[in-house]
Amino acid sequence: MSIAQFTDFKLNKQLFNALTDAGYTEPTDIQVRAIPLALAGHDLLGIAQTGTGKTAAFVLPILMKVKYAQGDHARALILAPTRELVLQIEEHCLLLGKYTDLRIVALYGGVGPKTQIELLEKGSDIIVATPGRLLDLYLKGQCVLKFIKTLVLDEADRMLDMGFMPQIRKVLEVVPVKRQNMLFSATMPGKVITLSHEFLEFPEKVEVTPSATAVETVTQELYYIPNLRTKINFLVHLFTQYAESFHRVIIFVKNKTTADNIYKYLNRKDFGEIRVIHANKGQNTRINAMNSFKEGSVRVLVTTDVSSRGIDVENVSHVINFDVPMVYEDYVHRIGRTGRARRVGKALTFCTAADAYHVEKIEKLIREKIPVKPLPAEVTIVETPLAELQETARSIDLQKRRENPDFKGAFHEKKWKKDEKGKTGKKGKGDKVKSPPRSGRKRS
Repeated sequence: MSIAQFTDFKLNKQLFNALTDAGYTEPTDIQVRAIPLALAGHDLLGIAQTGTGKTAAFVLPILMKVKYAQGDHARALILAPTRELVLQIEEHCLLLGKYTDLRIVALYGGVGPKTQIELLEKGSDIIVATPGRLLDLYLKGQCVLKFIKTLVLDEADRMLDMGFMPQIRKVLEVVPVKRQNMLFSATMPGKVITLSHEFLEFPEKVEVTPSATAVETVTQELYYIPNLRTKINFLVHLFTQYAESFHRVIIFVKNKTTADNIYKYLNRKDFGEIRVIHANKGQNTRINAMNSFKEGSVRVLVTTDVSSRGIDVENVSHVINFDVPMVYEDYVHRIGRTGRARRVGKALTFCTAADAYHVEKIEKLIREKIPVKPLPAEVTIVETPLAELQETARSIDLQKRRENPDFKGAFHEKKWKKDEKGKTGKKGKGDKVKSPPRSGRKRS
């Protein structure tokens, strides 16, 4: 049977009314293929681009199976790698389950456990959790998992990148053996395949698009930029010249220090409300910043990769990769923050000489070339400071050594001398060692 609308899934009236209220008009490809299999009780391995509705693809079947509040302990468990993603999934559950009496409890770190324990004591039907906080409350006897019938791992590749595998194995030991399992991700590296063998039993594989495929509605652009200061100049140019089109922007950076520095610099300009999110920010600060960004009162969100996965914010006009991600799969997830739900978006990546190596790896992963665009003539190109030039040279040397272990880079300390025949020889005991002359510099 061809499925063209949500009524074809045979969902109950409460779910269908909630879908209508939420503005869901027709199911996405991953929902069309995954929901019937999930409702039939199959183990499921779902692979689809970010922003294509994977969350609803497992939330709807869970809500349909659990149906109504019953007992004191949860019957469905959803694991996710970050607090932000847990809250996002909880929001989906509450949105789609608004006409049911189901009790959804979110468990995550960064805040005290008291409120979460109180919610568990009142009774739960669905738990959405990070593995660490879930195990903490389980070991304290506050969280009962012996009634779990359905288990979901969302963003499984990120779980492995963040070292959650030992915790996941502990969770698998304490939940019932007889259960339905679902694993969802936008990328499927070898480690995830290994996990799927432990986690899934004869799974149905639903691969809407090949792993790590960029969303078609996102226009990608690559800019070669020599240094940090020129990157900032280009950023200012974009917000100054294209103020109307850059109305809701996420800027991804490599670390907390860069995030704070970019935030402070842009905040001094008149570019509208700007917030910053990274691991050092308190949980309430991060939640408030994300909510304000969703509501539209914040124009620019500067963040590390803590926000690259699973955050569903409508109408993000642009994603800017101020720094190229070192985890290549994160590129797919970063640019997937725009162009969601069939909307168009644009992703700009700033690339230095040291980043070119990583961009090649990303292009190989996504199986396409990122179109290169020239820097606008109005952007001031600053001369690169010596310290930054040296750091770039070191990075390039490291990359070359990674590809060729025998490579001796510019920063390799060469100890040499001329022997009696004028040939270069190794340093011997008592030999005087001269350093090679530096290029562009005369020896006195």
